[in-house]
Amino acid sequence: MYHSKIAGLGYYVPENVVTNDDLSKIIDTNDEWIQERTGIQERRHIIKGEDTTTSMGVKAAKIAIERSGIAKEDIDFIVFATLSPDYYFPGPGVLVQRDLGLRTVGALDVRNQCSGFIYALSVADQYIKTGMYKNILVIGSEVHSTGLDMTTRGRGVSVIFGDGAGAAVLSREEDLTKGILSTHLHSEGQHAEELIVKAPGMGGRWITDILADNDPDDESYFPYMNGQFVFKNAVVRFSEVINEGLQANNLQVSDINMLIPHQANLRISQFIQKKFNLTDDQVYNNIQKYGNTTAASIPIALTEAWEKGKIKLGDTVVLAAFGSGFTWGSAIIKW
Repeated sequence: MYHSKIAGLGYYVPENVVTNDDLSKIIDTNDEWIQERTGIQERRHIIKGEDTTTSMGVKAAKIAIERSGIAKEDIDFIVFATLSPDYYFPGPGVLVQRDLGLRTVGALDVRNQCSGFIYALSVADQYIKTGMYKNILVIGSEVHSTGLDMTTRGRGVSVIFGDGAGAAVLSREEDLTKGILSTHLHSEGQHAEELIVKAPGMGGRWITDILADNDPDDESYFPYMNGQFVFKNAVVRFSEVINEGLQANNLQVSDINMLIPHQANLRISQFIQKKFNLTDDQVYNNIQKYGNTTAASIPIALTEAWEKGKIKLGDTVVLAAFGSGFTWGSAIIKW
């Protein structure tokens, strides 16, 4: 049995900055309204034709691989988390294998939205623990901007999301006191429709239906979110899954050196921080700059925190996420 350690981290965000004031020019909203509800000041949107979910993932992956100190030829497997693949199928994992010029390693796509990176990390961790693989590339990447209702009708959702990618290289660690100590995954599908994109989907409105109706008022292919319901569930599940991870490793809240929560809403992160009595130095948030990048949010924030020296050798790092599905999870890491 082995542990897996994060050997390299990288992230990429588009250069195109979209501020709250920029959005107020096309949507009936304003900076104060957005910041009060979400904490977001700006986000990044791709410029069509310049970036995709895959290309951003590749850019983040190249940085992570370089920092890991291993050659790309040593990558054994790819796990790619996203809700916004370039194509309906195939998923972006195989496109990363192609674009990085990797040998014919396996590529797995994870569709768990906001908790996608935690799920992807857990999958990779199990493969390494069993000895099946030695080095796994884990990516979270999202393009939201091209699929949002950028009108006043969609403002409750569209102001929240941004584009970006983060990546990690997981490598085998023989010291069982280091690396990923445990991961914890959950779901509650009875609330799946509270945060959803309904179409296109084989079980409901498919592309032929959308084309046949040609209905400008059809909102089924735009994201829908029951914001208050999601918020109430998020703060409960975040707390539960963080405590679950601590208890599984005989740790106390005081042992947390850094908590990286999924960047869903600054108010959620602040609620959790207050509940666990953590200082500003123990929690890293960057939603103010990037918005909610779903599966990319944790690896982007984790990379930034590490780059700024906020994560050091020997630190206990906690990752936690909650989102559509409903799915949620946590990871406890000894750096």
